[in-house]
Amino acid sequence: MEEWAEIRRLHRAEGMSIKAIARKLHLARNTVRNAVRSTQPPRYVRAGTGSIVDAVEPRIRALLKEFPQMPATVIAERIGWDRSMTVLKERVRQLRPVYAPQDPVSRTTYEPGEVGQCDLWFPPAEIPLGHGQVGVGKSVPPVLVLTSGYSQWRAAVMIPTRTAEDLVLGQWAVIGQLGGVPKLLVWDNEGGVGRHRGNDPKLTPQFTVLRGLLGTRFYVCRPRDPETKGKVERTNGFFETSFLPGRRFTGPADFNAQLAEFLGRANARKRRSLQGAAASERIGADRAAMGALPPIEEPVIGWRNSLVLPRDHYVRLDTCDYSVHPSAVGQRVEVSADLQTVRIHRGGLLVGEHQRCWARQQTITDPTHRQAADAMRHAFQARTAAGRGPAADEVQERDLSAYDRAFGLLDEQGEQNGRAA
Repeated sequence: MEEWAEIRRLHRAEGMSIKAIARKLHLARNTVRNAVRSTQPPRYVRAGTGSIVDAVEPRIRALLKEFPQMPATVIAERIGWDRSMTVLKERVRQLRPVYAPQDPVSRTTYEPGEVGQCDLWFPPAEIPLGHGQVGVGKSVPPVLVLTSGYSQWRAAVMIPTRTAEDLVLGQWAVIGQLGGVPKLLVWDNEGGVGRHRGNDPKLTPQFTVLRGLLGTRFYVCRPRDPETKGKVERTNGFFETSFLPGRRFTGPADFNAQLAEFLGRANARKRRSLQGAAASERIGADRAAMGALPPIEEPVIGWRNSLVLPRDHYVRLDTCDYSVHPSAVGQRVEVSADLQTVRIHRGGLLVGEHQRCWARQQTITDPTHRQAADAMRHAFQARTAAGRGPAADEVQERDLSAYDRAFGLLDEQGEQNGRAA
């Protein structure tokens, strides 16, 4: 290679003749002449010596022509091959495309603001839920994950349950992290979201309300079709390999705090799938093409219920009971909840507020509600006792012998009647 480069330099730059170059470099004239005339660098090519498969190649072609998908092991059996399978498989691999039709895949690309893929991730970790309960395995709270199609921006939040009420709250949270509303949100065949029905899925009432608030479309995938939302599926795997290892959590709030810090760094990483760019460098174009978040302070989504408060002054949300001020007993109250707080109103007046409990089957009592209930109970008992008044006079008891005289068992003097005797 060095001689070839030097020959061309002497001939083109120095203007030396072929004879002079041959004398200077001690090379044959034909060698110099070939180097001057060539347009590519010299390359050593070893002459092929043939292969032991060459003799049976016609038989391999005949089998592949009739049966393009026949495995190499079956071909070896049919042609009586008793040599190395490695060289036979390599020849079959080279010949098969000639006879088998190819099905090349297309690379899926997304325009800015076009689509966001959503899924639930169940982290294989222990999450303390309070009251001595720990979420692990199937009982671990789900994480709602969203990945933008164009910028591949990742957003995620842990939610208490996979009910429709919590799913819409989680969807609202990750949309806020994304900073815009994609034109299409793709979901798995999740019961709390809806059911697959082509381009017009059957959404739950909660997601129908959310769809109207966001002004977007939802697509629910067919059952067992993870390829449709491959980007968010890869995000789930990325969390398990890059976020979870070596971490411990004190509860759902701590999990979400650590996850938010991790997402800030993950979205700033350079990524090969983005041609060396980072999601944070492409999210601007995504947000510019997305719809804006609805201009309302509190969306009418999540847990909403109305009921007449019973005498025990507790309301149930999911599987937990929350106390209410007993002054609202017998009156209609409105129960609402988000991912953090449970609130109870009576005619616009707040009569109960609790931090939401992620544990199951618990009773949450506000000490002020218990004290008020005790005071009201004592006052009611005192009023009841006062309403009874003083003890009434004793009732005169009739002599039992009067009944005997009435039935003729005794005469007027009290003697026993002989006939009755």
